Amino acid sequence: MKTLDIIHSEHQALAAVLQALRFVVDEIRSGKRQPDFRLLAAMVDYITQVPDKVHHPKEDNYLFPKLRDRSASAAELIAVLEAQHAEGYRMTAALQAALIHYQSIGEKGFAAFDTLVQQYLDFNWKHLNREETELLPLARTALSAGDWKEVDAAFSANFDPYAGAEGEFAELFHRIVNMTPAPYGLGAAD
Repeated sequence: MKTLDIIHSEHQALAAVLQALRFVVDEIRSGKRQPDFRLLAAMVDYITQVPDKVHHPKEDNYLFPKLRDRSASAAELIAVLEAQHAEGYRMTAALQAALIHYQSIGEKGFAAFDTLVQQYLDFNWKHLNREETELLPLARTALSAGDWKEVDAAFSANFDPYAGAEGEFAELFHRIVNMTPAPYGLGAAD
């Protein structure tokens, strides 16, 4: 059941970036911080790339089919989660476009960006919570040792949730941590 640990670790890494994004956007909204577009772009890139390239494909292609085969009660939950994956892709594309617009027109673009950030954060917290509280417990009980061996082999490529399968996200994650102000990162608190 190495997969469960990997999914949980990937959720923690994503949650750290989401928490930092909420903090930074809240600080901009309250006037305590000027926008750091390099940091915002890195955060949006991370929340777009890591789920799309590392996390969701392995769930969609390995865990979900095995679980659907082993548990009739899993079909509805999996359908909801797959639909959320698709919605997440749409939302991150809109978030990227809103960030570009915000950066290009300045302060007038913040409200639209802020709205999309808040919608995405609320959406993603619900999605992560559903996977943690419903999907993972169901998988733990429904899948056999042989099932886990196959799924674990696929997920093992994700041994470092901060870096991605090939390490391509390690530098991005570390850059975010170093640029994000304390208490959510190592950057200057201002």
